[in-house]
Amino acid sequence: MSEHAFYVPQDHLSFSTWRTVHHPRQALEMAHSRLLVVCCGFILIFLVIAVRLVDLGLFQGKEGGEGYRRHTTGIVSRANIVDRNGEVIATSLQTSSLYANARIVLDAKEAATKLVQVLPGLTYEDILRRLQSGKGFIWLARHLTPQKQAAIMRLGIPGLSFQQDERRVYPHGELFSHVLGYTNIDNKGLSGIEQKFDDFLNSQGSAFALSLDTRVQHVLRDELLAGIEKFKAQGGAGVVMNVRTGELLAMVSLPDFDPNQVGKMDPRHEALFNRITLGVYEMGSNFKIFTTALYLDKGGDVARTFDVTPPLRVGRFRITDIHPVYGAMTVAKIFTESSNIGMAKMALQFGGTSQRNFFEKLGFFKPLSLQIPELGSPLYPKEWSEATTITASYGYGVAVSPLHLVSAIGGIINNGVMVPPTLLKVDPTKGLKGKRIVSEKTSHRMRQLLHQVVAEGTGKKANVPGYQVGGKTGTANTLAGRSYKEGSNLTSFVATFPISDPQFLVLILVDRPQGIQETYGFNAGGWNAAPIAGLVIGRIAPLLQVMPLPNSPFGDGIAQFIPARIFE
Repeated sequence: MSEHAFYVPQDHLSFSTWRTVHHPRQALEMAHSRLLVVCCGFILIFLVIAVRLVDLGLFQGKEGGEGYRRHTTGIVSRANIVDRNGEVIATSLQTSSLYANARIVLDAKEAATKLVQVLPGLTYEDILRRLQSGKGFIWLARHLTPQKQAAIMRLGIPGLSFQQDERRVYPHGELFSHVLGYTNIDNKGLSGIEQKFDDFLNSQGSAFALSLDTRVQHVLRDELLAGIEKFKAQGGAGVVMNVRTGELLAMVSLPDFDPNQVGKMDPRHEALFNRITLGVYEMGSNFKIFTTALYLDKGGDVARTFDVTPPLRVGRFRITDIHPVYGAMTVAKIFTESSNIGMAKMALQFGGTSQRNFFEKLGFFKPLSLQIPELGSPLYPKEWSEATTITASYGYGVAVSPLHLVSAIGGIINNGVMVPPTLLKVDPTKGLKGKRIVSEKTSHRMRQLLHQVVAEGTGKKANVPGYQVGGKTGTANTLAGRSYKEGSNLTSFVATFPISDPQFLVLILVDRPQGIQETYGFNAGGWNAAPIAGLVIGRIAPLLQVMPLPNSPFGDGIAQFIPARIFE
């Protein structure tokens, strides 16, 4: 081989080869430039993808964008709700919810077929419609169990994903339904405590304590259910309140509902109606407590007598007593025997203006302030005529909620001081605000009269030996159109114990009970609401640490304070 075989003339070198050989720094700069171009290309691609994701997540319609944005910002745990003893009555569980990007689902028909086999609660047509919608985000199923989630993952369907979610759960089912209320699928409160404190529960870290006592609530609901069945009633309601603090220890309205399943109910269903706070009724003879209290507070004498023989006439109406008494009756006897005629005559003594002012002081002309939104507005006549004065004296013509009644009677027996009802646990060391409605002397006399009703009057069936019960029956005809339907009653009994130093008040309401063989065909409050109240008191008094006493709180009946002759 010639020695010239490896010689390449300088003129034959290419320009690029010459640069590489003779200028290595320039070659390095060229490599950096090419790498920069490649990086810019990747950045541009990622920007395009990011813009597309924003478009899919935020701007692809209501069902897609808004739902995705709302549920991918992180789970905010809603605070537990507990009773006064710390028992959980509402909590939240972590769940998974299934969603899809319909744009990348390969075979919508196949996916829909497989999904309905795992989730039989879904319909093929609905799932197929969603998967064929072309939307970037669609909910398919909410709040799945871990087992369901695993089964769907095993299907291996492209375009399906899971989002961590939270579901509100009520461990006691129906027990607290009308107090707690419920939330929607997105955990937004729609009624009861859940609605009233919606924002607070979503921001509160610790448990939210109510005044309710789960044990007392169980007893109240249990006895109400049994009573409704026994007396073939249409429904019922009840309250247990601490009159010193205003705390509601139990509140039940029947029929009730399971807040865990409320999404399946018709929103107009009767079970969603809270009879205690939202319903307003003419409460019948329970109003005689207010008539008598006002009469005594204005200086009236319990020994004063009124002739209850002749019926009273108001326009074309005639007022009579269920059990007519011929002759004169003392105020104490009028109250014990629940005479309509006697009450009307007492009311005419103090007059309509005093009566109306007293009812206003009791809060009967506006909704109560309570920590749930379901509050009824009382009904009352704008013009307070003599007829109104007479009928309101024994519980007609003015309609209030049962909670209005409980609040006002609580004030009458609590040394004359009315403490507003509350569903929140009260710290007694911080002091309680109340309003005086009658004098202490009037309150003491009313407690004696209430005791006498249970000892000798229409409330005998509410007596629980040892627990010093006082109370008053109420029976009001219900309206059918514009007239009252004879025999169709709303009956009630309000009881307090221990009557010598009242702390607890129980209200029982029974809607349209029937007369049965045991009641000899009668359906007044003394035959049904009173015995239910007695059963409730007998069971909750030990739970509330009320010790039984062997003797009556006033010794020989009421005679220590009022001569026995006035009852004759």
